[in-house]
Amino acid sequence: MSVTAISDILSPHEQRLLNKQQGKEDRFHEKHQRVSDILKSFDGLRPKIDVERAKYFTLSMSQTEGEPLVLRWAKAMYNIAANITVYIDEHQLLAGRVGHQGRYGILYPELDGDFLDSAIKELPKRKESPFTISDKDAFIVVEEIAPYWKGKTYHEALNAALPKNVHKLTYDDPNGLISRFIVNETSSFRSSIQWVHDYEKILKRGFNGIKAEAQAKLDALDIDSPLDSCEKRPFYEAVILVSESVILWAKRHAELARQLAETETNPQRKKELLKIADNCEHVPAEPARNFYEAVQSQWFVQMFSRLEQKTGTIISNGRMDQYFYRFYKEDKESGQLTDEKALELLECMWVGMAQFVDLYISPAGGAFNEGYAHWEAVTIGGQTPEGRDAVNELTYLFLKSKREFPLHYPDLAARIHTLSPERYLWEVAETIKDGSGFPKLINDEEVVPLYVSKGASFEEAYDYAVSGCTEARMPNRDTYTSGGAYINFAAALEMVLYNGRMKKYSGQDLGIQTGDVTKFTLWEHFWEAYKKQHRFLLRTAFIQQYLIIKLRQEHFAQPMGSSLHNLCMKYALDLHTPQIPEGINLGYFEYIGYGTVIDSLSAVKKLVFEEKKLTMQEILDALDCNFEGKEYIRALLQSAPCYGNNDLYADEIARDIDFLSVEYGKKYSVELGIHNDVRYVPFTSHVPFGKVVSATPNGRRAWTPLSDGTSASHGADVTGPTAILLSNYMTKNYGYRERAARMLNIKFTPKSLEGDEGTRKLVAFIHTFCDLKLWHVQFNVVNKETLLAAQKNPELYRGLIVRIAGYSAYFTDLSPDLQNDLIARTAHGTLN
Repeated sequence: MSVTAISDILSPHEQRLLNKQQGKEDRFHEKHQRVSDILKSFDGLRPKIDVERAKYFTLSMSQTEGEPLVLRWAKAMYNIAANITVYIDEHQLLAGRVGHQGRYGILYPELDGDFLDSAIKELPKRKESPFTISDKDAFIVVEEIAPYWKGKTYHEALNAALPKNVHKLTYDDPNGLISRFIVNETSSFRSSIQWVHDYEKILKRGFNGIKAEAQAKLDALDIDSPLDSCEKRPFYEAVILVSESVILWAKRHAELARQLAETETNPQRKKELLKIADNCEHVPAEPARNFYEAVQSQWFVQMFSRLEQKTGTIISNGRMDQYFYRFYKEDKESGQLTDEKALELLECMWVGMAQFVDLYISPAGGAFNEGYAHWEAVTIGGQTPEGRDAVNELTYLFLKSKREFPLHYPDLAARIHTLSPERYLWEVAETIKDGSGFPKLINDEEVVPLYVSKGASFEEAYDYAVSGCTEARMPNRDTYTSGGAYINFAAALEMVLYNGRMKKYSGQDLGIQTGDVTKFTLWEHFWEAYKKQHRFLLRTAFIQQYLIIKLRQEHFAQPMGSSLHNLCMKYALDLHTPQIPEGINLGYFEYIGYGTVIDSLSAVKKLVFEEKKLTMQEILDALDCNFEGKEYIRALLQSAPCYGNNDLYADEIARDIDFLSVEYGKKYSVELGIHNDVRYVPFTSHVPFGKVVSATPNGRRAWTPLSDGTSASHGADVTGPTAILLSNYMTKNYGYRERAARMLNIKFTPKSLEGDEGTRKLVAFIHTFCDLKLWHVQFNVVNKETLLAAQKNPELYRGLIVRIAGYSAYFTDLSPDLQNDLIARTAHGTLN
């Protein structure tokens, strides 16, 4: 079935798919020949593993044992910069990639070297986000790289450190290779959580400026001080060496560009290559002098950052429309730059991003991040550090690029505030209507005051950048990098129902014994049992996090990332240090299954203890057979008040659940030395987490996905999209600051947003989102029939982009479970 048979009203994205199926020329390809030619060289190819980063990193680390870790890391970076193959793609205007040509991923054996050899054999067979590797490179991994890391990885240290009672809820095997999906640690499949560098520092000063600062601090050290000699000296030496590494890497690209120019027969391409060489000679060593150099310099920094460590969700790009704007404005005013040329340079960056694919060796990591997930967030809009609106001409150029660019790169995040210009909101709405899931919206009216309450100045909070999925970073004030726990609170609910046990893990006492639910005579008895299981999982997560914080600094360093952070340079401390003076440590733990738990508790309270239409035994019997032959009971359970409908009955239960988390965080975060706040951002983990949870009292069938983020349970939101916003508003505990991001997915049909009237309605909806001070919202604008057709005929829909969980991906790259999850989300046909 082609798109033409699906619906009379298509999104622009769906229309482009129809045009392609009909053999029509894509207008983007007509106007953007250079980027189109680069796209054709890799689009649709399965990613391939490049082992060079892992090889040269391992070789260096094996030669520097016993030295300070930050200095060892810098030496490893220098070894990589000096030896890794450098490439300049045909047609490209930017230099700097960290793997071979085409789509590629790189390895981080410091994370998973203990099982890297066996994992490499399974990657091509993996259903979620598979990779390929050549026989030669597989041999290098198995024989040269993996053996060195056995017994040295952070993963092994964490697995050994976890107490038995914590381990059994974290892993399902003694070696910690298989997740339980109950209290899931996320710190072992990434070196750092999402992060944003201070890119403007490099654009203004260059790495030679950073190097000079480090040298001055090194020269000023007290030679008699053991602290200076043992701690500060290695740090500043590492900064100097890593600065030299980035400069060397750039100059190797300059040399390659000149070599290519010598043999190039096309005069225009020869000129381009010589310009690339000039740029690479100058940046990022020195301050950027124009827009082209600024883009090249930033590109080198973000790509070298990927060489330095595996940042969760990929390194984010910060407020591009702010730090590039000076160069853009000056070059346009002088006649050196047009909007078309600026777009071409930016799109050369976008295709470079698309070629790098974040590789998760861990099966759990792969399940959490389906569809080759990526969050190299580019932030636009928002406010200046002085609190004024920050939208400028470059902001609109980013939105234009997103509407035209055919791939789901980069991840675009639009900051919204009360005084955001109407033109900006209109263009944001038009971009959302395009149907590829961009941009996601982040609300200054929630983020700024919350960050100020946690210790930031208003100037720092106003200047935040979106990072990763839904998070926000203040680049020179944030100092926390440890991954937090993902907690399956639907498992807590199941432990209430079965007195501390779960059907998936039959015979094992996992939770605490809270009694036989059929003997409970009051709702308060059931609620108290849930509270005990909820706190039990929190207690497990906080113990887990305490150990994670202690262990990580012994295994990871990031001298380049630290060189770009004011506090790290001031105190000579690597960014992975648990406590950096003046820093704000913004941690989190994830609530998975919010809507599922709310609706289940609502059904039990309403139908068993208040209306007495069902007994607990009847519910347990229906759950036990997965509702087979019990459709009446399932329908009755689904008729109870549900979250997402602005129904106070359900929303009060939701707020009580949230209170359990913020209250616990307030009491015990101080012992961790961080703000360990509740967050509702599951990525795609609600799918694998659902696979360990049996049927639940909201009518959800066994082993199916849990609700995602703070969205309603599948099909439960029946009173319209504004009601979802109001339920989100009503379920927060505003008297507490122990809260972080809340992810909210909303799906519209293209018809509901048709024409200018549809745009006006969507702008009004965004205003409501802003006024209610909700953290995040993102949209799918697609016909259900399109998704169903793509399942049946994936070859016709390879370019279908959908919004997942803070990122967009090709629908056909997703597992059937996640595809079905997207299809099951309520599609709102009206917006009033």
